Amino acid sequence: MAGMLVFLEHHGDELQKGSLGVLAKAAQLGADVTAVLVGGSVKALAAQAGKYGASKVVVAEDGSFEPPLPQPRVDVLAKVVQDGGYDTVLFANSVLAADVAAGLAARLDAGLNWDLADVSLDGGTLVGKRPALQDSVLVDVGWKSEPRLALFRSGSFDAVETGGGEPQVEDVTVELEAHSRAAKVVDQQLEESSGPSIEDADVIVAGGRGLGSPEKFTLAEELARALGGAVGATRAVVDAGWYPYASQIGQTGKTVSPKLYVALGISGAIQHKVGMQSSNVIVAINKDGNAPIFEFSDLGVVGDLHDIVPKLTQLLEQRKG
Repeated sequence: MAGMLVFLEHHGDELQKGSLGVLAKAAQLGADVTAVLVGGSVKALAAQAGKYGASKVVVAEDGSFEPPLPQPRVDVLAKVVQDGGYDTVLFANSVLAADVAAGLAARLDAGLNWDLADVSLDGGTLVGKRPALQDSVLVDVGWKSEPRLALFRSGSFDAVETGGGEPQVEDVTVELEAHSRAAKVVDQQLEESSGPSIEDADVIVAGGRGLGSPEKFTLAEELARALGGAVGATRAVVDAGWYPYASQIGQTGKTVSPKLYVALGISGAIQHKVGMQSSNVIVAINKDGNAPIFEFSDLGVVGDLHDIVPKLTQLLEQRKG
């Protein structure tokens, strides 16, 4: 392989967990990996990228890059790929990364495999693993030409430090295309929230229709607070307006892989399973002993969650006290 490039996304002064997971996976493949940072003040993040396996970090630092717009990042990546002769570019899925990957594929006339869950090398050839048949199987996918672009599902890889050293840092200056300067960000509104996001949380407490009403989501919120985790939801309750879409887990929501996943009143339909089945430990509480979720749970509790969860929360708070 000529070279592997990983697009690192950052919010503020923090590299995103998904991007670091993809970087660590790329390093595990045994190739020299280059990371790309684009933003207004990102050079300080280069050392952190080295800890996750980047031997080199290309930095495009300019105030005009600070707004999270995809086209300027497409311009940067296209120049880096062409100047450096890279044959592979990897992305962790996000709204921004998906736009950048699609734009780069069009710019370079490159093949893009998306929704990947894993990747490996077979005799020096890159092979992607993509879920199929409602995520019941993984199929091998490849690329017919170079550069190869790959977009991975959220939570596919853990952001594990590889013990790498200080990376080589290279600055790059890019002249933006005219159309890349046309869009402007006039305002940004950030949702106020406390605690970790469901993508980054080590503990997730998720609620389903079994909670009974939107008001009962306080049970999930209080338990998540006691565990130091985040709150998730199924598509059914999101569609019903019980909880925000940003918390939806499943096939049409987000894919998560926390250390502990607590499912409250969730039946365990395949659409939800595919979004959380890679959790390290799954605990389910449901009054229906035949609920499908018990088939893939590590611990199942058959009972009324309205009685069990408050007592569990109380015990956890007492221990913390």
